[in-house]
Order: sequence, then structure tokens, then C-alpha cells
Amino acid sequence: MDFALAIFWLFAGVSILYVIHFGLYLTGANFYDIWQQRRKGMRGVRAPGEFQPECAATATWIRRALPEVPGLVSIIIAAHNEESVIVRTLDSIAGSSYRNFEVFVADDASSDLTGRLVRDYQVRHPTMELHLVRMRHNIGKGAALNAVLRRHARGQFAMTLDADSIIGPDTITNALSYFDDPCVAGVAANVQILDETTVLGILQRFEHMIGYRSKKLYSLLNAEFVVGGVASTYRMRVLRKVDFYDTDTVTEDIGLSAKITNLGNRRFRMIYGADVVAKTEGVLSLRALAKQRYRWKYGSIQNLIKYRGMMLNPSRKYTPALTYYRMPMALLSEFTLLVSPLAWTYAVYWSLATHTPALILGAYATITAYTLLTVWMDENLTVRERGRLSVYSPTAYFLFYIMDLVQLTAAIRCILRSRGLFRRPEINTWKSPQRAGSLVVARAT
Repeated sequence: MDFALAIFWLFAGVSILYVIHFGLYLTGANFYDIWQQRRKGMRGVRAPGEFQPECAATATWIRRALPEVPGLVSIIIAAHNEESVIVRTLDSIAGSSYRNFEVFVADDASSDLTGRLVRDYQVRHPTMELHLVRMRHNIGKGAALNAVLRRHARGQFAMTLDADSIIGPDTITNALSYFDDPCVAGVAANVQILDETTVLGILQRFEHMIGYRSKKLYSLLNAEFVVGGVASTYRMRVLRKVDFYDTDTVTEDIGLSAKITNLGNRRFRMIYGADVVAKTEGVLSLRALAKQRYRWKYGSIQNLIKYRGMMLNPSRKYTPALTYYRMPMALLSEFTLLVSPLAWTYAVYWSLATHTPALILGAYATITAYTLLTVWMDENLTVRERGRLSVYSPTAYFLFYIMDLVQLTAAIRCILRSRGLFRRPEINTWKSPQRAGSLVVARAT
């Protein structure tokens, strides 16, 4: 009985924690949306958060850095055997309303037609400044990006794309608008899953929508340190300052944003751009999802350990929201994922056995309501998309349970391979997941 009571309170505690987070995310997102409206109506309005005089020093340092082409955006696409999707990505860039860019495809020793397709694209689009940079050996995604950034890129800003991702006509323009604030070092894009009607596709769509909405709160608090690789944009001189990507974790994108944040997030700020829309393919199978989430979790933990000095750090170069809230909660969430699927399973059993379904029904209602609110308040959905996702929303509770089981499996694998979390070898190979390939180029608006 004591065990059953402990499980009950464990489930209740996890549920209460989620409810508190949902409330914070909703409140923060609303304030973020208000700031966005002000920013669009009045150019030059700073990012939300307390003014920091250190930003003036950042602006001075930027002007004194090595010269580069003003306003030029270097777009780097890391590719390894991406023949089924690379042309679609290039087409989306070609349709951009911002024209001052150069494009590099970092072909990391592909054995398929990736390189040939890029060369053909160069011939068919002679006015597009497109370059193919081929690696002799498979050196890994981070190293391939570094090779282009160090030796070829001339832009004032750098944007990275995965080979299966696409951007909208205004994505680049919207990303650059955030750099009016001299404190902003990097901008995270609003990454959405390309439309899928499968269970896995719907699951990933909901997960991305909810996860990226939480970034609105983190931007508001100046507490963000996780920036994904799809359409992430940085000041080139900040990248040079930190010597570009590290290659000792399996998530080089998170490693880069954490490394920049480690300089001090009062001066070097990560911000989320809800209007910087990019779309990417979801994984196609449960096995691929498990593999992807293991890599993401392993890399996240690697970087939490690597940059643990930011956690609970009283230094004035960090905001309290980062060191006392965002970082500890990022670590705590990894532990709650170990117990939440088991607690949820036992709670269902306990509710049925005792004929008291209120706990489960309350949790189901909370998740469903929050999913619906996320769908209805998403500024980038069409009316048709909003209606379709609203119909799917009542299934979100069960879909997220599947994701929790996947995350639990990933966490167990991380524990079994815990040595690599502390002793991080250099990553020198990578393999792209299976792509759908047959999807029509969607317009990311």
C-alpha cells in the first residue's frame, strides 16, 4: 500500500509540474506575442527582457572584428547522401525574398547523386551564388560545417540548414530583423514538421508545436541556450569568437548555442523567432524515432555536463532565469522522463482498480486543452491546418505517452553508455536518416 501511495504521489507530482510549466508557457507566449506585434509595428524595438548596458560593449566589439561583406548571409547546408531532398531545399532558398546570400552545400563524402544534383542546379541557376564543397572523407556534420565556415563563408551572418529542410520567402529577412538588437548573437527558427497524416507524423507535429512555443517564454526571460540546426542564424563574428562548432558531442547544434551562451547570455543572447519559419521532414518509423531521440538526449546530456558551470552560477554575466531556472529544469526533465511513463501506467491501473478515474481524466483534459490552445494560438497555421489539427488534438495524450516511452528507452540507453557522456570522443562520421523524398515542396509560410 505504501508503494502504491508513493506511485500515486509521484504521478501527482509529475502532473503538477507539467501543469505549472504549461501555465508558464501560456503566459510567457502571450507576452511574447504582444512584443512581436510591437516589434513588427516599430522597427528597432529591442528583444524582451531587462536592458543590459553590456550590450553596448558587444556592439563595439562587433564593429572592431574582422571585416566581412555587410548584409551578406552565408547559408550552409550539411549533406550526406541527400539526393532525394537536396533540390527541394535549394528551390526553397531560391524563392527567398532576401537576395543578398551565398549558398554552400557541404557534401560530406556522399556516395549517391547529391553532388551531381547540386552541380546540375548550378548550371540551371547561374545567377544563384551556389557552391559545392566536397569532403574527401566522411568527417562528421560539425566538421563539415566548420570547413565551409572557416574557409569559404564571407557573410556577416551565417544560417545553417539540414538538407531535408525548407524555408519560406521571408525566413531570412525575418531572422535578420532580430539582429537590430546588438545583444542578439543567435536566432532559433520556428521549425515545423512537414505535413504528415501518419500517427508518427501527427505526434512529431504536435511535439514541435508545443516545444517551440515554450521557447517564447525562454526568450522573454533571456534564458534560452538550446538552438537547433535548422535555419539557425548567427553573427559570423560571434562564431569566429567561439571557433565555430565543437565536434565532441553528437548534437553539434546544441553545443554551439551552449558554447556561445557560456560566454555570458547578458551580452551574447539566444532568441527565438516565431516568424522565422522553416519546415523539415519527420522520421518515418518508430525505430528511426527511437534512434533520433536517443541521439538528441545523449547530446543534450553531454552538453549539460560540458557546460554545467552555468548551472546555479551567481556570476552577473548570466541572467538568473538561465542559471536558476532554465538549466536546472533542463536537467530535472531528464530525470522525470525516467519515471513519468511508469508512473502514468501505474496511475491508469490504480484508477481503474479503485474506480476513481478523476486523476487520469484530469490529466487527459489538461493535455488536450493545452494542445488545443497551442493549435488555436499558432500564428503560422492556415484555417484549414488549424481545423485539421484541432480534430487530432484529443489523441495528443496517447501520442505523448508513446513519446514518453521512446524517451524512456533513450534515457536507459544513455545510462548504459554513460562513459561517453563525460569522456567525449571526437565525432568524425554521420549518417542521414531515411527521407520521404516524395513530398512536394511546401511553402513555409
